[in-house]
Amino acid sequence: MSEKISFEEAMSELETIVEKLEADQTRLDDAVALYERGQELRKICQERLMAAQERVAAIVENPDGTINSETLQLEQT
Repeated sequence: MSEKISFEEAMSELETIVEKLEADQTRLDDAVALYERGQELRKICQERLMAAQERVAAIVENPDGTINSETLQLEQT
């Protein structure tokens, strides 16, 4: 799995990177490095969101109203 950083931390850092890049006052080499880091953070966020989606999708309500959690395997595309 990717770097040990929470979804919220990754999003916050990603937002900071976007602000820096949008300010258009970053040197080219620094901008490229920021873009690369942004791509890493995007991947981390995507992985965390997919994991959360799988966990939510695995919660099943039984006919009697009880709730079960099931392991759900989704195909990666």
